[in-house]
Amino acid sequence: MRIGELAARTGMSRDTIRFYEKIGLVAGERLGNGYRDFPAETVPWLHYVRTARGLGFSLGEITDNLAELRDAADSAAALSALFADKIQDIDARMAELAALRAELAARVDTGCPLRPNSPAASGTSSG
Repeated sequence: MRIGELAARTGMSRDTIRFYEKIGLVAGERLGNGYRDFPAETVPWLHYVRTARGLGFSLGEITDNLAELRDAADSAAALSALFADKIQDIDARMAELAALRAELAARVDTGCPLRPNSPAASGTSSG
């Protein structure tokens, strides 16, 4: 199918599909007239890409896992493993954000927000 039909069937723009082709997420064959021709299985693959993006996977992660998913004997198990890894990444990021929040909270109203418990907070000198 040509890029216009693929765009209509996936709800993605032609530019997005061209970009995905450029980075290797999809592959289209060039016809003699210069048009791109994409196989029918590109439609569900692009729906998968959209869903994966919505679940927080970067294009790099999707690209990195492309071969693994296509070659997996059990794609459900492969996806479950990817989801478990992503959950660990999210948990680690949440812990980092909680620590950052605590650090910022310790600096509120200190007089010099770049130092926790600065002397300005106790009224001695400014920071």
